[in-house]
Amino acid sequence: MTISMYGASVPVYTRMLTNLLTWLDKAEAYAAERKIDLAVLVNDRLAPDMLPFKSQVQIATDHVKGSLSRLAGKPVTSWDDNEVTFEDLRARVRKALDVCAASTAAEIDSSEDKPITLKNRAGEYVELGQAYLLHRAMPNFYFHITTAYAILRHNGVPIGKTDFIG
Repeated sequence: MTISMYGASVPVYTRMLTNLLTWLDKAEAYAAERKIDLAVLVNDRLAPDMLPFKSQVQIATDHVKGSLSRLAGKPVTSWDDNEVTFEDLRARVRKALDVCAASTAAEIDSSEDKPITLKNRAGEYVELGQAYLLHRAMPNFYFHITTAYAILRHNGVPIGKTDFIG
């Protein structure tokens, strides 16, 4: 049995983004209970040279919209990275969930061998759809969503493995 490109992406993204909304709710309740300014959590980071929580959420959601758009052969839209509050971050996560909901199996499936053109500082390069999804988009998504989780957990937010997995 094989797994489809849609099955390897949209349901995974949807579940993890939905979990992220739960973490935000728990973090907000935790901060209110302990009278912690939410801006502290929004801007916290695990190490001085790492990006803050808000950036982790922004980049994770960028990988969702970017990968699904590329696999579907659609242009990748640009989102401003202007979130400064938990409600702003929730809105961004919901926007990424909307991208998931609008993505169809017909658009995403059969993109395994589709050339995906990517750009980095060195220039453009091409990866085939399956390699792009499994070796670039998903690992990057998981890196940033896990780092967001770790920042909240580091600050004492009572979330655990069940909250991460959902």
